[in-house]
Amino acid sequence: MANDVGSTQPRDRRSIRRTNLGVVLRILRDSGPRSRAQIATDTGLPKPTITSLVAELVSLGLVSEGPVQREGAVGRPGTLVHLDGHHICGIGVEISTTYVHVLALTLTGEAAYEHRSAIAATRAGADAVLDHTARSVQDCVTALQRDGRGPIGLTLAVPGVINRLLGTVQYAPGLGWRDVPVVGELRARLRSAPFRLAVENDAKAGAIAEYAQVQNTDMRDMICITGERGIGAGIISDGRLLRGRVGFAGEVGHMPLGSKHRNCVCGRSGCWETMVGLDAVLRLAADGGDDLHDLSNGLETRLADLHRRAEAGDARIRKALDRVADDLGLGIALLADVLNPGVVVLGGYFTHIGDLMIDRVRHTVRDRVMAPDAGGCEVRLSALGFAAAARGGAYLALDAVYQDPSAHSEISPVSLCPPPLHHGPGCAVPGNW
Repeated sequence: MANDVGSTQPRDRRSIRRTNLGVVLRILRDSGPRSRAQIATDTGLPKPTITSLVAELVSLGLVSEGPVQREGAVGRPGTLVHLDGHHICGIGVEISTTYVHVLALTLTGEAAYEHRSAIAATRAGADAVLDHTARSVQDCVTALQRDGRGPIGLTLAVPGVINRLLGTVQYAPGLGWRDVPVVGELRARLRSAPFRLAVENDAKAGAIAEYAQVQNTDMRDMICITGERGIGAGIISDGRLLRGRVGFAGEVGHMPLGSKHRNCVCGRSGCWETMVGLDAVLRLAADGGDDLHDLSNGLETRLADLHRRAEAGDARIRKALDRVADDLGLGIALLADVLNPGVVVLGGYFTHIGDLMIDRVRHTVRDRVMAPDAGGCEVRLSALGFAAAARGGAYLALDAVYQDPSAHSEISPVSLCPPPLHHGPGCAVPGNW
């Protein structure tokens, strides 16, 4: 028994210290720079313990310390501990129906690399899309290495039902994919990059990025609706990402709110996304031969053209936007009645033309939600646009640092061997999921 105790205690001490290192990092991430004394107060840990933890994090290159002279203060300036980790990056990759977006973030949330390339994913097929994605990721890794940075992981964000444990896309109707082992296929194409790969639903990844924007507020319940060809939602409930029993929560685009005569890419009819998805907007706004339907033009270019024509008074486009706004408000009101969020964030294509619809959407939500004043629900446009899913993927990749800060002391542009990520119920990316 004595031998058992002796072998367990060191592991327990290491585990406790690893946890405490992560706690300090999360406080700096979520609350900004602070003194050691303030960190001790925030954590409830003794000041000598905080001093030791900060010293270790400094040695790992994950935090730095610097003097700050507060305005009006006299005497020696105080010393604040700052999140650092500029040499460590997480990579987020969104595979959309029309583009592949690669974004690398440092531990402080600084964009170290970003590139979006057009691709007609549905027509190209899974193999060609993954070939394209692998080339884009390799370009990113090369650029990071040139700048003296090292990626610790990559998260793919895909529009569909995914199995995170197996690393597969089970069903992505917008892409035409079924049971595609995206993690394994991408790893096979990136043999020279042995960092951790994972997959996440694009709307859930986008919700993580959106929730990061409201840190240090009392906002704990929000719905983030991603608008592209399909419609999905990431749901934050009491500060946690809502996944559901087997991870399918958020497939709001297939709520049966529309006409049974309007077929959806999922094989059913009347789905909400046939009313408010990008295809619906373009179908209502212009005939098939119009430039708005020309895929050779970038999506943002087409949306800018639609916006310009609407502002110029194009009657058909204005009518189309009014109809979509009414249908969008109807679905949001239903979600608000069920989930009572504090805010609904409209991302994706909504960020480019949503200003032309937002007032009408808000009016519909106020009229249709059962609770007074829409139950306190605010509808707003995302500030992240099409970057939300990739940004959320990068945050997820960076979670490994917060799970085990001490494991990343040897990460460099040459040696990239981080431990597995842990995206369980306690995942803190950002906040406590």
